[in-house]
Amino acid sequence: MAFAGQAHELTDSGALIQSDAHLMPNLTTIISVVGASFAASFVEAVEALTIVLAVGLARGWRPALTGAAAALAALAVIVAILGPLMGAVPIRALQFVVGVLLLLFGLRWLRKAVLRAIGVIALHDEDAAFARETHELTEVGRRQAHGLDWIGGAAAFKAVLLEGIEVVFIVIAVGAARGLLGVASAGALAACLAVAAIGAAIHRPLARVPENALKFGVGVMLSAFGLFWTGESLGVAWPGGDAAILAFIALFLTVALVLVAHLKPRAAVFA
Repeated sequence: MAFAGQAHELTDSGALIQSDAHLMPNLTTIISVVGASFAASFVEAVEALTIVLAVGLARGWRPALTGAAAALAALAVIVAILGPLMGAVPIRALQFVVGVLLLLFGLRWLRKAVLRAIGVIALHDEDAAFARETHELTEVGRRQAHGLDWIGGAAAFKAVLLEGIEVVFIVIAVGAARGLLGVASAGALAACLAVAAIGAAIHRPLARVPENALKFGVGVMLSAFGLFWTGESLGVAWPGGDAAILAFIALFLTVALVLVAHLKPRAAVFA
C-alpha cells in the first residue's frame, strides 16, 4: 500500500512537472512575443507621435509634453492595477480569453491591411494627418500667453492615452498567456523609445515608415498567437509545440497575400 501511494505521488508529480514544462516558453515563443509587441507598439507610437508633434508645433511644447506625460502616468496606473490581476486568473482561462480577443483583434488589423493593400481603404498618411491636426489646433486659437493651454494638452493626452491603451492590451495579450509580460513589455518599451527618439531628433512625423506593411505583419502575428492560445486553452496539443506559432504565421500570411492578389483586380467593385 505504501509503495502504491508513493508511486501515485510520483506519477502526479511527474504530470505536474510535465505540465509546467509544457507552459514554459522556448526561444521561438520569446522571439515571436518580442517581435509582435515591438511591431504593434511601433505603429501605435508613430500615430501618437504625430498628434503630439502637431500640438507642440501649433500650440507649444508645454501643453504637448504635459498632456503626453499625464497620459503616461494614467497608463502606469492602469498597468499597476491590471498586473496583479493577471496572476489571479487560472492559466487556461487566461489563455482562452486572451486567445479569443487576440484572434479577433488580429483579424481586424489584417482585414484593414488587406483592404488598404487592394486600394479599398486609403493608406494612412502621417504627413496628411499631421497637417490636418496642426491646422485644426491652430484654428481653435493661438497658444495662451499665460497658463496652460488646455486644448493642446487635452489633444496630446487623448492621443497618447488611446494609443497607449492599445499598446497595453497588446502587451498583455501576447505576453500574459505564457508568463512573458516582462518580455512583451520590453519589446513595447523599446519601440516607444525608438519612436520618441526619432521624433525628438527630426521634429517631423515618421511618414516614411511602411505603416501598412507593419500593420499587415502585426495582424498576421496577432492572429497566429490568438489561434494557438485558443486551441491550447481547449486542450489541443499542437504538433511541434510552440513552433506551431510559426506555421500559423505562415498560414495567415499566405492566405492574406492570396486574398490581396485575388481581390486587387476587383478592388473597384468593393470601393
